[in-house]
Amino acid sequence: MLLKQDCRHFPGDRPCTYHKETGVHCPECEHYEVADRHILIIKLDAIGDVLRTTSILPGLREKYPKAHITWVTLNSATAIFHQNKLVDAPVAYESPETLPLLSVKKFDLVINLDSSPKSSALTSFVHAKEKLGFGLNEQGKVFCLNKEAEPWFEMGAFDDIKKKNVKTYQQLMLEICRLQTKNFEIILSLSMNELERTKQFREGLRLPPTAFVIGMNTGASERWEMKKWTLEGYKGLIQKIVSETEHVIVLYGGKQEYERNLELQQVNPQRVHIANTENSLREFFSLLSASDIVITGDTLALHAATALQKRVIAIFGPTSIAEIETYGRVRKVVSDVMECQCYYRPVCTETTNCMNTISTERIYAILQEEIQKLPRH
Repeated sequence: MLLKQDCRHFPGDRPCTYHKETGVHCPECEHYEVADRHILIIKLDAIGDVLRTTSILPGLREKYPKAHITWVTLNSATAIFHQNKLVDAPVAYESPETLPLLSVKKFDLVINLDSSPKSSALTSFVHAKEKLGFGLNEQGKVFCLNKEAEPWFEMGAFDDIKKKNVKTYQQLMLEICRLQTKNFEIILSLSMNELERTKQFREGLRLPPTAFVIGMNTGASERWEMKKWTLEGYKGLIQKIVSETEHVIVLYGGKQEYERNLELQQVNPQRVHIANTENSLREFFSLLSASDIVITGDTLALHAATALQKRVIAIFGPTSIAEIETYGRVRKVVSDVMECQCYYRPVCTETTNCMNTISTERIYAILQEEIQKLPRH
């Protein structure tokens, strides 16, 4: 038989990537490799968290170069793993095939980085020689599977402990995985077709020769109202950019930002463009990649822009500024007037809050500094 079904690149029900790319058969394939261990990662949501958690993959591959890696996530996040060659099998949690697969297969290592009962129950269900992160006991209570998971567990339970944390999310996750805490990048790659979409979108903006594309992701998760900067702040910033520079602005967001972005576009419809708010996740990544600098709150766009190697201005309100890894490209901005009074609370009841004390002038000055760091056209 030509087929070497024990190769870690063979998915079982379709040709592998290397056959699709070159037509090669197993006997002649230089990529044939038998997995020496099987690893399962469980990280279901939210999409931005799943994306930034891909930063553990280079460390896993460094430690276990011949491992077969399966990643279980929600169906809404599976698109993150398109073009990601560090994961052999991305699996949708909701798929009817997932539970039978996990009940049959035995893993050498299971890593669950989410302390939700749903993720933890799956971790306890799966057969594995070693488990790291979080599991669920017979009383239905989440517990730590290793000592390194305890700090993250307590940060999720106590806001004051989370507020005192000085480690990045990446460092905390790598510690749970018992990997070296190197500055591993978030993994997000675009296909040739997606890169062509980026190019076409950027060309359609008709940039002046010395101008840059300034992306603004104006919304955030509805879970925390104050994660997004103020509408007045964005309006003022757009007015300064269009009156003092030639740069072009692109507004990003989801369906819930449609009205907000329309209002912002009215500041200058010729210079302010709206990326379609009903894009798929991959289309969003392609359009975001057209920007040279991205201004955003602590949300998916922050992690995506970081992964796409963009310069980022990240504006923080009620969530942890310490957890965000800068990679030398992310400029973190927090109120210099007051501390957040509603740390990790869904709604802020303060008349004056940390977000509305971050001025347009301050963000514009930071933007000017970041523009100077961009390569010239």
